[in-house]
Order: sequence, then structure tokens, then C-alpha cells
Amino acid sequence: MDARSLSRLPILLTLFMGSIAITQQPAHARGIQTIDRIVAVVNESVITRHELDEMLKVAVRQIQKQGMQMPAYPELEKQILERLIVNRIQLQLAKETGLTVSDAELDQTVRRIAQENKMSLQEFYNALAQDGISFKKFRDEIRDEITLVRLKEREVNNRINVTESEVDNFLHTQANTSADDLEYRIAHILVDVPEQADAATIEVMRRRAEEALALLREGTEFAQVASEFSDADDAAQGGLLDWRPASQLTQRFAEYVTPMEPGHISPIIQSPNGFHILKLVDRRNQGEAVTMVEQTHARHILVKISELISESDARRRIADLKERLEHGARFEELAKLHSEDGSASSGGDLGWLSPGDTVPEFEHAMNALADGEISAPVQSPFGWHLIQVIERRSQDVTKERRRQTARQAIRARKADTAFQDWLQRLRDQAYVEYRLEEG
Repeated sequence: MDARSLSRLPILLTLFMGSIAITQQPAHARGIQTIDRIVAVVNESVITRHELDEMLKVAVRQIQKQGMQMPAYPELEKQILERLIVNRIQLQLAKETGLTVSDAELDQTVRRIAQENKMSLQEFYNALAQDGISFKKFRDEIRDEITLVRLKEREVNNRINVTESEVDNFLHTQANTSADDLEYRIAHILVDVPEQADAATIEVMRRRAEEALALLREGTEFAQVASEFSDADDAAQGGLLDWRPASQLTQRFAEYVTPMEPGHISPIIQSPNGFHILKLVDRRNQGEAVTMVEQTHARHILVKISELISESDARRRIADLKERLEHGARFEELAKLHSEDGSASSGGDLGWLSPGDTVPEFEHAMNALADGEISAPVQSPFGWHLIQVIERRSQDVTKERRRQTARQAIRARKADTAFQDWLQRLRDQAYVEYRLEEG
């Protein structure tokens, strides 16, 4: 999830659903009072039965809302617990490396969520209370979601490099591909194979994938099979992915999906992550992109957060630089001396920026500035910024946008693979003890 989708956090999917009776579940899943206990140990932290039950309630409501058949409870419970474990490991890393979300940022995000749900803050608080969600719990959930997004940006996305030659090759390939004007909606099932699994384990996972494929060929609904067999995070939602062009699919997936007709299901596809089954739900022509955009010429100073520089240290440094600017220091000179961005050598000059070229936090702050104005300190996944707008213009960016779209597609493809690899390494390095079967 990126910062643009904060208003669509999973917890909001159940905001107005009211109390839903959960049938055919064990007592603790139906909300009957039980003594809390530990279901997993994650490094020096624990996950409790109560935490697991709360997440299970959200997952069950999502499944019911979508009209899907409920998966076997033990399988759903296992999937949700694994998601909690992986999230906990990431949040622990964020805390250890000083990655935090300030109360001011949290307040701003909550206000934006309320506005996008067409409510005042008080109406939003009341709606949460009516659904049995405390405001503190809601804020904690939002804080964790923002933290996970920023951690992914810092540890994975910001380290992805795309060269101009890669963009040239991408555009050349697209020019010779008749399918480049199409977008695809696919659903997928992933049977995960642990890293360094032996041949016997791989064979067991292959047979599990074959069992899923056999059910699909017998006519079982894809969403039902996905919720029961898939190890992917979106299993409970039937494995359905957003619309995307073939360029944003892995090359292996694109080879199968592009010649398929809507409704068709692929054979089993093996990848380093495990065994996949794909269904082409639909395809459509991409809309024409707007070519005239309002551009902003801006410069900035960046102080990054790292293992050596905590979030509070970075914020203090950027505040000191802001004070120096207010006392007459030249922006370009401070950028050359103190900015940790690649633009430092040119006085922080970022050139002409189109909408979407920067992360939302940076863009929102930049758009609020008048020409020549310098922002207050702004936090983004990259660190803390000071931004100055130089001038604005309306520009035809057809060629540039085509290259930017190609660059984003390449980056998304690389980042997806890199994130899964990083997450697996993080998971392998953690101490995890399962206690789900105890008691």
C-alpha cells in the first residue's frame, strides 16, 4: 500500500458493516470471552490470541462482504497469523532503525481519511465507536500502515535503479508488441515454497498446487480455491489483482497471460517463490494519457534517516537548516553542503516536476507553496526535506511521460521481486516460535 491508498485501509472496509454473526467458527473467532494467551513469539515480542482474533474478524467480514465461500478456519487462521508475524518483524526493524510517524502526520492522515469518506472528524469518531473500534486502536493501525509503507520505500524501493538503456530497450520492445495497449485483470494462487527447501518439500508443494488446479478444472470458483490454497497476502480476497499492463507483470507471467482469453486458467507456473496458477479475469484497452500538465521547477534539501541518523536527529538537522535560511543563508549553498540527495551538487535543483514524479508527502507540500517560497520541514519515506518552488509552467510532456511510464513499469517489476526477496530474508533471520496449537 502506498500513501495514496491510506483511505482504503483494510479496517475501513468493515467500518459500516455493523455486527456480522460468524458461524461455523471456534468460540474464540465468534467473540466469546476467553483468557488471552500467546499464539506466537516473534524475536522479543509476542502475538496474542486477542490480536489474532481481531484480524480474523476483519478477514471474515471482507470474505462475507465479497460473497465468497469461507475457507477452512484452520487455513485462514494460519494465513492471518503469518501476516501478523511478517508485519511484526517489519515494525520491529522500523523501531530499531528510528523510523517513526509523528502525531502531526497521523492527525493529517486521519483528517484526510475522514474527508474522503465525506465525514467531519466528529462523525468519523462516532462511526468508529458505533462499529466497536476505539479511536486509539484506529490511530495505532494507521500508524503501523504508514510505517510499513515507509520501511518498504527505504529498504527496497529507494534502492531500485533504472538505467536509461533499460528504458530504451523497454520502449523498443513495446513498439514491436501489439499487446502494449492492453491492460489485464488477473487473479492468482501462490503455493509458497520456503527458501532452500529440499526436493521432498518442493514435491509436496507441487502436489498441493496440482490439487488446486484440479479443483479449478472441475469448475470450483477461483476465489474459493485461492482462499483455501493460496499463501499470498490477497488469498482472503480471492487472489484478485488490480488492472495492470503486461509491462508490469513478471516476464514469466506475461508469457502466459497475454495470449489467454478472459476466463481461462493457466497451467502451474514455477518461480523462485513457489508455484503459481493464474486466471485472466478480463482485459481492456488503456486510456490515452493526458499530455498537458502543470509542472513545478523546484529544489530541495534532504536529510536521510538511517541506522546512524535517527528520525529525531534528522528532524533536528533540517530544522537547523530552516532557521539558517530564515536568517539569510542561500538555499543553493546549504543544499550543496548538507543535502544527502543526488541533486546536492546542483544546489538541490530537481528540474521540472510533473504530478506523480515525487512521493505524495513531497508533492502536497510543494503544491502548497508560492513561487520563491520555502516550506517548513517535510517528512517523506526518503527522510526530511526543505522545498523551494522556483517557478511553474504548463507543458506538453508526451515524450517524457512515455519514458516515465516505462521507468515506473521497470521499477515496479524490479521492486516487486526485490521486496519479496527482502521480506523472505527478514523472515528467515527472525526468531519465530509458534504456539497456536497450545492450550
